[in-house]
Amino acid sequence: MINETKVGNYRWFICFMLFAATTINYLDRQILGLLKPGLERTFNWTETDYGHIVMAFTACYALGQLLYGKVIDKIGTKLGYTISVTVWSLAAMLHAAVRTTFGFGAMRALLGIGESGNYPAGVKTVAEWFPKKERALAVGIFDSGSNIGACVAPVLVPWILALYGWQMAFIVTGVLGFVWLAAWIIFYEVPTRQKKLNPAELAYINSDEDAAAEDNDTSTVTWKKLLGLKQTWAFIAGKFFTDPIWYFFLFWLPSYFATYFHLDLKKPSLPLVIVYTGTMIGSIGGGYLSSWLIKKGWPVYKARKAALMVAAICVIPVIATRYTSNMWFVIALISLSVAANQAWSANIFTIVSDMFPKKAVSSVVGLGGMAGAAGGVLFPMFIGFILDFYKGMGNIVAGYNIIFLICGCSFLVAWLVIHLLTPKMEKVKL
Repeated sequence: MINETKVGNYRWFICFMLFAATTINYLDRQILGLLKPGLERTFNWTETDYGHIVMAFTACYALGQLLYGKVIDKIGTKLGYTISVTVWSLAAMLHAAVRTTFGFGAMRALLGIGESGNYPAGVKTVAEWFPKKERALAVGIFDSGSNIGACVAPVLVPWILALYGWQMAFIVTGVLGFVWLAAWIIFYEVPTRQKKLNPAELAYINSDEDAAAEDNDTSTVTWKKLLGLKQTWAFIAGKFFTDPIWYFFLFWLPSYFATYFHLDLKKPSLPLVIVYTGTMIGSIGGGYLSSWLIKKGWPVYKARKAALMVAAICVIPVIATRYTSNMWFVIALISLSVAANQAWSANIFTIVSDMFPKKAVSSVVGLGGMAGAAGGVLFPMFIGFILDFYKGMGNIVAGYNIIFLICGCSFLVAWLVIHLLTPKMEKVKL
């Protein structure tokens, strides 16, 4: 029996590295939503134009996840992450040189290609560095970086915008990516080759019963083989129905508060900071919940499904935003919803490493990520159409009410599909 108090904590330093990368990833992604009101005036964008720019990002993000998932399973997490961060940091900085709407679409497309490597590499890294009972918590912590990035952006971006202009906001976040990359190259290696890792911690990381068999498995993983499995489709469905909701909260929420509550996005935005702080609580809390249930003796699949169900139920109250004009009540409802969204995210990523061997994790995450981003391509088109339609009628708030209704129902639909496809989330043997 391994003494968990003496195994060391280097794996948590690796988790912090993943957290930092995800923070920068989402800081780059969130900037456009905060600059949207000013850039709309500068470039004469309609809501549909903005929807097309978001669509360019999500389409390339979808394709990139599919490709990165397969590539990272072949070349490994260290090189895979290096390529991903290099591309997305360059793309972020190149936004500063853009002078046309088409140029913004092109740079968002390149950013999508680069950023799409973050989750396939990150989830695979967690699978390599953590036993199952700690994976949901580790995923929750690194995924909470998306929320920190979203919290920091409403404070940092207006400050940079006021002092240096919108171009510098993109340059600063691109530079942060290269700083992280230098640390990654210096400090990261897979557990079996990491000299800073003591033998006790390595044994603990590999303490799952099937860990040795996974490491020695040399069979080939193909998309055809993965797409023939119910477990793959459970993850794909879970991402397709829920990822577009997070894209809406990320790209349209600043504009919603500016339109409905006349929030000045040129100044630090306390309501947005509160909302995105809720997402951080959800990420870590959702990951902790299923990990705690497992330590209490629950079967892994029951713990994950219980956490997913709690998250799905907690998203539903966002529908009530249509019945109030009180900004702080709306903030509370949306904060609960986005927290539940991220609790869902922490657990749905973890079910991949529960059901699949390590060598297939990035490929499956890539397939699911592509499905989620594909939904993220379709949903912005719908959002742009609905908001432009109701804006023309002089009642854009009614458009947001329809969108919040869809957001509130989508997670419960996703949970039901996952349950029907994989009642007990059986382990795949490739």
